[in-house]
Amino acid sequence: MQKNENPLLSYFENNQQRLLHKWMHYFEVYHRHFQSFRDKPITMLEIGVFHGGSLQMWKSYFGEQASIIGVDVNPRCATLAEPQIQIHIGNQADRGFLTDLAQQFGPFDIVLDDGGHTMQQQLVSFDVLYPFIKPNGVYLCEDLHTSYWEKYGGGFKKPDTFIEFSKGLIDALNAYHSENEELRIGTFTRTAQSLHFYDSILVVEKGEHPKPEDRKTGNPSF
Repeated sequence: MQKNENPLLSYFENNQQRLLHKWMHYFEVYHRHFQSFRDKPITMLEIGVFHGGSLQMWKSYFGEQASIIGVDVNPRCATLAEPQIQIHIGNQADRGFLTDLAQQFGPFDIVLDDGGHTMQQQLVSFDVLYPFIKPNGVYLCEDLHTSYWEKYGGGFKKPDTFIEFSKGLIDALNAYHSENEELRIGTFTRTAQSLHFYDSILVVEKGEHPKPEDRKTGNPSF
C-alpha cells in the first residue's frame, strides 16, 4: 500500500467478504477522523448492520485490539457475529434499548449512525449516545441527505430534521460568545471540540472545551 493510500478504500475495492454498500466520498472522511484510533484498544458502536460488511471492514481497519458492536433491528443480523464483533438486536429509536446498551458497553471511542436514517432514529440516537462518547472520541452520523427526503420525515428547512438540529449545534459550540439569553452555555458547549460537515455527513469530535481565552503579545505600533 502506498504511503498516502486510504486503507479503507483499498479494503472496499478488494472486498471478497460480506456485502458493503457505501458512498465513495465517505472513505476519505472515515480515514481522516478514525485513523488515530487504529491499533488501539477501542470500542466502536455502529448502528446499522445490513449484511455485516462494514463491521468486517472496521475490524480489519482498527486491528486486533478493537471491539466492534453492531446494532440492527433485523433479528437475522445476529448470525453475523464473529470474534471481535458483537451484534445486538433493537430499534435505535428506543431510548431504553440504547441506554441499556451504552451502560453495558460504553463509553465508546466511536459511534457511527448508519441505521434507518429516519429523523426520529437519528435524533434519538444522538441524544442518548453522545453523552457516552469518551473524551477525544467521535460521533459520526451519515446519510444526512434523508433530512431532505419526505419519506424519512425530512424536507428542505423542515423543523425537527437532523440537519436542522445539527445547525443548532453550531450555535451551541459557540455559546461562550453569545450575548443572547436564548443561547446558553450547556453540556454540548463544554464537551464538543469541533463539528465537521461533509456531503451527507456530520462528524462531532468530542473533548474538553473550556471558555476560550484571548491574549496579546508584542508592542503596539501606535
